[in-house]
Amino acid sequence: MDLGLRDRVALVTAASKGLGRASAEALAAEGARVVVCARGAEALEEAAAGIRAAGGEVTAVPVDVTRPEAPAQLVRTAVDTYGRLDVVVANAGGPPPGRALDLTDEAVEAAVQANLLTSIRLVREAVPHLRQQSWGRVCLITSVTVRQPARDLAASNTARTGLWAWAKTAANDLFDEGITVNLACPGIHDTDRVRQLGHAAGRMGDPADFGKVVAFLCSEPAKFVSGIAMGVDGATVAGLL
Repeated sequence: MDLGLRDRVALVTAASKGLGRASAEALAAEGARVVVCARGAEALEEAAAGIRAAGGEVTAVPVDVTRPEAPAQLVRTAVDTYGRLDVVVANAGGPPPGRALDLTDEAVEAAVQANLLTSIRLVREAVPHLRQQSWGRVCLITSVTVRQPARDLAASNTARTGLWAWAKTAANDLFDEGITVNLACPGIHDTDRVRQLGHAAGRMGDPADFGKVVAFLCSEPAKFVSGIAMGVDGATVAGLL
């Protein structure tokens, strides 16, 4: 199936490893020109080199996307380099584990900054450019915890569920302009984050497969898919909704 992404320009944040990197690789494999960012310059350049080796076109920007000025910088880089922006995949590292009643104000504020406000800023900066061609795809990488909160990830539960509520309303605002907004909600995948949390046991997803799901949500055939939180969790979420 042709996803209609050839020569589109995609911005993928926190893309030096894990699910962000897999998403960038999948988009590049479909012919999109990709701008990627991450805090660690060495890991980021390694990821970019891998995309180039596979025949993809990529620009790497070493920056921490959670800095308030970073989203505008990244959007500007994409437009200055490639002349347009079509796809935004917002990703950021998750906050430390913690139970709900143990969270400090500072822990909640940090989670909201990284996993809610950062994505909102990125979309806000990108939307004027998406509107220019009446076509755009926004995919926010969150977690299955927007549907089934994890007891020991209270900060993540709080921030990511807030982003889901924001995205649901933004999707309705933008759909008539040809712009879709969706969440991709991973369960347990074989990533550094999962290993750090001690969850690397039993059934785990392949990040490369997750990246292909993101690419589909960002595709032309997915033009009538908007406002959803797509679970990629290997049937681990128990709820029906």
